[in-house]
Amino acid sequence: MRLVFAGTPAVAVPSLRALAAGPHDIVAVVTRGDAPLGRKRVLTPSPVAQAADELGIPIIKADRLDDDATAQIAALRPELGVIVAYGGLVREPLLSTPAHGWINLHFSLLPRWRGAAPVQRALIAGDAVTGASVFQLVAALDAGDVFAEERYDVPTNATSAEVLDDLAAIGAPLLARVVDGIADGTAVSAAQEGEPTLAPKLTLEDGALDFSQDAETLLHRIAGVTPEPGAHTTLDGARFKLLRAMPADAPPLPPGRVAVSGRDVVVGTGTTPLRLETVQPAGKGAMAAGDWFRGLRTSEPVLGA
Repeated sequence: MRLVFAGTPAVAVPSLRALAAGPHDIVAVVTRGDAPLGRKRVLTPSPVAQAADELGIPIIKADRLDDDATAQIAALRPELGVIVAYGGLVREPLLSTPAHGWINLHFSLLPRWRGAAPVQRALIAGDAVTGASVFQLVAALDAGDVFAEERYDVPTNATSAEVLDDLAAIGAPLLARVVDGIADGTAVSAAQEGEPTLAPKLTLEDGALDFSQDAETLLHRIAGVTPEPGAHTTLDGARFKLLRAMPADAPPLPPGRVAVSGRDVVVGTGTTPLRLETVQPAGKGAMAAGDWFRGLRTSEPVLGA
């Protein structure tokens, strides 16, 4: 088939490479425009754009799938559209432009976690199992019939970035098999079953930590918001980031109180303490929690104060 592929971040690259290695003709890759990166804010092509350039596939850069992008895609006469984390909506008439419409690789087991941040929301909720789904794109949010899915057991204390990398690797061959099935007429889809849950894009507030909550809830939130928007609290009124924390075997502490327990730097919660592994004080880089604690002027810091 003639395919058009839409995607932007690194998690979409394994799918692009899997399809490029198959029997189909990717007539174009659609990706969002170059973005400023680094301290010097250098305009940089998206990871998908870089992969497409390496593969010799024509690129359409568009921050929105507007009339101009639709016309460019329609002129290529694609038979199927494939989208993986593009970062924009596919609306009519583009939705119906390919003969087989569009399919989407989504990083959850639908209908759980429809929306922009399925992995992050799953981890915050403490889901032990998530996965990847390939479904038919329809006008309603992530509501189309599902062709295939793959379950995934969430590793203990894995961050959203780590889980996304795993799901990108799992989802790529799953997506390729569905494309092959659509091409040869063997693909079968089924309506989603169960009560949908929504996964809206995270805001900075989603990363705020409340140490009066129990340790498990806090660990889930830290995992879900790492690396973006980042888990944070305050120390002496300034922002303080927690980059990595683990369960601690230590005596109880008041919520937010930081202390040394054996060789560990721990912080109190509503239940058992957490062991601080990596932190980032305001105006400084990431550092080991022990190095940060040894440099403090006070022996009884309180996070959240």
